[in-house]
Amino acid sequence: MFNDIGPLELLTLVVLAVLVFGPDKLPKVIQDVTRTIRKIREFSDSAKRDIREELGPEFKDFEFEDLNPKTFIRKQLDNDELGLKEIRNGFDLKKEMAEVTEAVQSVDEASSGSGAAVASSGSAHAKIDMQKRPEKPAADDHPPYDADAT
Repeated sequence: MFNDIGPLELLTLVVLAVLVFGPDKLPKVIQDVTRTIRKIREFSDSAKRDIREELGPEFKDFEFEDLNPKTFIRKQLDNDELGLKEIRNGFDLKKEMAEVTEAVQSVDEASSGSGAAVASSGSAHAKIDMQKRPEKPAADDHPPYDADAT
């Protein structure tokens, strides 16, 4: 419950408790707090037990921790019914990114070296211009009119 409290923080809490409640009342306060925590745990356990009884024998393996979204997703991904482990192991992100980078660089080199020749050739192996320069429309060229869009 308090796994992230360090020794210095714990010492600070003890000193603060002694200053606020005093050394006379501190044992009584600690007993009251532990009693309250115990009652809350008992209430929580009885509520869980009642819910399990109401759900029936189909949910005997039901754990309330599975309702946490992170736990639920982790449990589903670890389940190998979908074959996700094979997909995860077969996918190499670094290799894929290297291939994409190489393809983009080869297109850039081809377009910068022979951009005009590729554009005018019109062959089946023409490369796409990656610069995305808009073509200038003619003076009397109007954009298409769509009657359904208005």
